[in-house]
Amino acid sequence: MSSRKGKENKAWFLKGMRHGVPIGLGYFAVAFTLGITAKNIGLTPLQSAFMSFTMHASAGEFAAMTVIAAGSGYIEMAITQLVINLRYLLMSCALSQKVPEKLWFPHRFFISYYITDEIFGISSTVDGKLNPFYNYGAACVASPGWVLGTFLGALVGNILPANVASAMNVALYGMFLAIIIPPARKNRVIAVIVIVSMLASTVFTLLSDVIPLSAGMRILILTVVIAGIAAVVHPIEESGETTNEG
Repeated sequence: MSSRKGKENKAWFLKGMRHGVPIGLGYFAVAFTLGITAKNIGLTPLQSAFMSFTMHASAGEFAAMTVIAAGSGYIEMAITQLVINLRYLLMSCALSQKVPEKLWFPHRFFISYYITDEIFGISSTVDGKLNPFYNYGAACVASPGWVLGTFLGALVGNILPANVASAMNVALYGMFLAIIIPPARKNRVIAVIVIVSMLASTVFTLLSDVIPLSAGMRILILTVVIAGIAAVVHPIEESGETTNEG
């Protein structure tokens, strides 16, 4: 029994690694620009890399560096991070419904440590229940890309021309498209939700002067509203637990 579970966990881990490769490459490109910003506010490459290792959140890290550069205090920093990263609370709640009900608590803890937009995207499209080793496999590839990109950006980033460094951010959008297009092609409901989400996000951005909300708060509101409507209109039937608990 334990041998079978070990083989299944290994298979899920390797699958997560394969799916995490494009995410890691995209992270490296985006984190390079993050490292340049970190260097410009006075952080060393090691400090920058440690920040990325403990907080895998591009918007959160850029906001943190803005607060640091402004010389603000801990309270301002905490409030800023709370607002910007609220969406991860929703992602955690969503993934908690996909893992087996009796999943060992340490597995839940380590899954929650590495919930990013992209890891959440691939995890939420897994058929049936989510095996934690899938997340571990994806994270062990994606996290080094994020940390190493930040380190190198802070170390040698300013050597690159500004337009080249900025162009590297395009990788993030390509990575998002690679995540959302396959499930959208398989399911019309998902395709409609993706299109509606993009349009609504665009409208909120254009009306940012009229509706002064932070990017994190806009994402939170749109996620709750659109996901809530989709859940009511097209509920998903519960499936059996097809993965073991590790």
